[in-house]
Amino acid sequence: MKRAVLWTLGILTAWLLLIALLLSCVQWRVSSNEYFRKQYAKHHVTEDVQMEMDDLLLVTDHMMAYLFDTESDLQIETTIDGKENVPFFNEKEIRHMKDVKDLFNGGRTLRRICLLAASISLLLFLYQKQITLFLSSLRVGILLGLLCGGGFLGLMTTNFSKYFINFHLLFFDNDDWILNYRTDRLINIVPESFFSDTAFWIGGSFLAAALLALLLIHMYLQKRKRKE
Repeated sequence: MKRAVLWTLGILTAWLLLIALLLSCVQWRVSSNEYFRKQYAKHHVTEDVQMEMDDLLLVTDHMMAYLFDTESDLQIETTIDGKENVPFFNEKEIRHMKDVKDLFNGGRTLRRICLLAASISLLLFLYQKQITLFLSSLRVGILLGLLCGGGFLGLMTTNFSKYFINFHLLFFDNDDWILNYRTDRLINIVPESFFSDTAFWIGGSFLAAALLALLLIHMYLQKRKRKE
């Protein structure tokens, strides 16, 4: 197989792995109950929705179980402003969260596809006995991914609201994501400031993990070069 083709394949493999890494960072962050607790305290969410922290975290557990497809029904009753057995979500919120659940499912499917394709690519390089070329092209691909990811993260710092809105316009084909602070509790428990903190945490973790992988590959290639 031609060297140029293998180089291109290696770079594409790096991008597949970076996509899988980014999606893993997303899942890791939103799977932490303690993270939600800290964010709720930081943004005074319990006061906004008139709930106790433990009750709010139970709602959050149920909501995330629904998004990760271990609960089939989103609706949950809780205690709000001293009143028991109050349905937390309204119909509009339920419709929107169904769309979000589809997005989560799509992300998990995409991650599996990326990892499978990357594994096949690695096997091809091993068959061709071109592991050094694979790692070299992987290094270039990760570096390009870091530059793109770092640039985009920098752009988000200039106007997060703009990119937050564009994200919703890109991935949702209805207006159910446009919620009202006065009538919809969902936007009160996860306001834009919550998404801003979460996006930058995910972006920072992704860049740090990708940089670590780049350094490890570079160190290995340098050590192999010295031996040769």
